[in-house]
Amino acid sequence: PARSVTRSVASNDVFAPVSIRASGTQLEVAKQTPHGGTLVDLILKSDAEKEAAVAKTTKSLQLSPRQLCDVELIMNGGFSPITGFMDEATYKSVVDDLALPDGLIFGLPVVFDTDDEDLSPGDIVLLKDGDRNIATVEFTDKFLPNKAYETLKCYGTSEIEHPGSLMVATERGKYYMGGKITGLDLPVRDFPCKTPAEVRETLPDDVDVVAFQCRNPVHRAHYELFTRALDDPLIGENGVVLVHPTCGPTQADDIPGVVRYKTYEVLKEETKNDRTRWEYLPYSMHMAGPREAIQHMMIRKNFGCTHFIIGRDMAGSKSSITGEDYYGAYDAQDLAREKGPELGVIPVPSLNLVYTEEEGYVTADEAKEKKLNEKKLSGTKFRQMLRGGEDIPEWFAFKSVVAVLRENN
Repeated sequence: PARSVTRSVASNDVFAPVSIRASGTQLEVAKQTPHGGTLVDLILKSDAEKEAAVAKTTKSLQLSPRQLCDVELIMNGGFSPITGFMDEATYKSVVDDLALPDGLIFGLPVVFDTDDEDLSPGDIVLLKDGDRNIATVEFTDKFLPNKAYETLKCYGTSEIEHPGSLMVATERGKYYMGGKITGLDLPVRDFPCKTPAEVRETLPDDVDVVAFQCRNPVHRAHYELFTRALDDPLIGENGVVLVHPTCGPTQADDIPGVVRYKTYEVLKEETKNDRTRWEYLPYSMHMAGPREAIQHMMIRKNFGCTHFIIGRDMAGSKSSITGEDYYGAYDAQDLAREKGPELGVIPVPSLNLVYTEEEGYVTADEAKEKKLNEKKLSGTKFRQMLRGGEDIPEWFAFKSVVAVLRENN
């Protein structure tokens, strides 16, 4: 019932879902309603329950880093309302329609992949990370996906020069399997990842919460961008920003998650203020552009966010051969604006900020209008300077972040 209430209200008033309260439930803790109406929590609480769940299993499997992220977000409610890996019907619905079979919007399929010929529907398998028991899965079906079609629909291309298509073609197994997850224990990570319920408990319940997603170290322009977003007319008075970086697998040439986490921690200390909150997300990036923007908005909705900052070419990627962008600079913003009312999350387009000698960070339009002198430093040049031990200008990067990057280079 909760799901249909949220969606029928959402269709009439884009702002309605963010103010619904469900008395006496977890929903009271934050302003935003979980996706589908109920926050999923599949983690067993007692040792006896966990032992009984493990006793039902007949096999055990080690999870890949990407699978581990997916299992964690299924069992902690980050992927609410789903309660397991998608079966073939659900997978096809999400690939084709950007929605679950009941019509609820969902950005990208969440699948369990395997090359194991012996795994069968009906098997109950223990999923492990090293020696740690993470979850059990009761498989419901096994199917051969059309990977070329999946990547074309989800990433806009099936070329393996796209990092997401490359991942699906070369990292994922031959078969996908649907299955119901029972959570045992969250993974132990170098970066602490609170559950959606835990994050909601820390958020104010009477103001807007705007999420900022990133997968790289935060430099000055990013910081200016998410702090200034709080002044956007779309965001109510006294709103807070949740900086929520993904620390799982991304594309091959990104800085490792553990190093990124260290940069975020030093910056959190340096820029401490009550309107900026920091948490970490165990999510593996697909670099899927517009569709991934929807996935990020949906996940942050489950974490209690009402708004989401959408940058230029969000979750975008370039061809590994030609260097050409796979998505237009505003494709993600356009899809987010189209789907935001249905999703119940308000997209906040990020400002296009530039640094000027005269006035520091201003919008590109203002710099042009006032004929200000812009200063630029490309990511490639920054990495060269970092490796070469050169001084990095403070207008570009925080000294504390640069120090961490140099220590871990």
